[in-house]
Amino acid sequence: MQYIDYILQHYGWQGCLLAIAILVLFFIQLYYYLIRYRRVSTFRNSHRKRILESEPPISIVVPIFSEDYAYIDERLPHLFAQQYDATFEVVIVYVGADGDFYEELTRQRLMHPNLTVTKFDYNPRFPISVKQAINLGIKAAHNEHILLTTNSSTPASEQWLAMMGKAFMRGEIILGYSALESKKGLSNYLMRMSNLQTSLYWLAQAVKGKTYRGTRHNIGFTKSLYFKVGGFNYLSMNIGEDDLFIQSIARNNNASVVLIPKGAVIEHAWGGMKWWIGQLRHYGETYRYYPIHVKNSIEWDICSQGLFFLCILTALIFMPLEYKAAAFLLLLIRYLVALARTLSIAKRVGERKVGMRFFIFDLINPLLMLSVRMMMIRKDSSAWK
Repeated sequence: MQYIDYILQHYGWQGCLLAIAILVLFFIQLYYYLIRYRRVSTFRNSHRKRILESEPPISIVVPIFSEDYAYIDERLPHLFAQQYDATFEVVIVYVGADGDFYEELTRQRLMHPNLTVTKFDYNPRFPISVKQAINLGIKAAHNEHILLTTNSSTPASEQWLAMMGKAFMRGEIILGYSALESKKGLSNYLMRMSNLQTSLYWLAQAVKGKTYRGTRHNIGFTKSLYFKVGGFNYLSMNIGEDDLFIQSIARNNNASVVLIPKGAVIEHAWGGMKWWIGQLRHYGETYRYYPIHVKNSIEWDICSQGLFFLCILTALIFMPLEYKAAAFLLLLIRYLVALARTLSIAKRVGERKVGMRFFIFDLINPLLMLSVRMMMIRKDSSAWK
């Protein structure tokens, strides 16, 4: 009792409450990085039970909404270069009115007989959504197993399709990682780390068997699942094919997660930090429809991190020297744990050059997420038809 009285006399009620807050937030952060995110580091898809004896024939569906000649010249060839034991086809759905571009797409069949090209004529009075384009591609596909990717993505290796095909042997839903194109500069680093962190939220749930989303650049499912639920849901939205739809077909442990660099795709970065925040804002429009337990798990991580930093900063400014030393020690421990876990996950998915500037992203991420959440208060009209 005298010891408690001494502490109260020395640090005051404010100091004691601050210490309790720091410890609670510290252990919440340790839970996320030592337990929840550890699942991603240690996950092995090969431990799952097989549902197929060999890799199935696959149809790769790619919707295109612009006259992207760079895609034909630079990224499309990577799909046909895939080394895959079974047969596969590429189904391109072009939404537009440029006859020359459509002719160039169809001309690719001379070199690649496994290419199918379909078209939606562009009409500004009746805009076509991504879901409508993918739906046409799925109906045109000849195979039961469907992979979705985009014209802004490139397979990270010639074994990408083989990795995804092997995953289909153990699940009806396939979730692969999508890395952001690596460029020079701090802005690109922060974008890549933000992409890794936001992916970590759904990866941690997926490897647990509680799938709620994937990435539109690297996702797959069977036709049977698709038609069983009547196709895509939330048809009034231009987005949601990789999360709201996945929630409608995901069942306990029916998703197969690909965590290997060869099974990733690389998304082209069309801009800088402003573009990336716009992406988070646009595709975050579906977040309001997520299950409450999913939103809670994400917000607890972000909020506990931000509040932990604020409490540590308060201690470093106002409290005595020994208090500051203890607070700084907890900050250092939490940082080293977060860095070690992030490095292990980055290695699993093929992200490079993560460690040297991680402390910058670690400090900025809560502010970045707060700004995105504030932007999400207002609806993004471009996400709706």
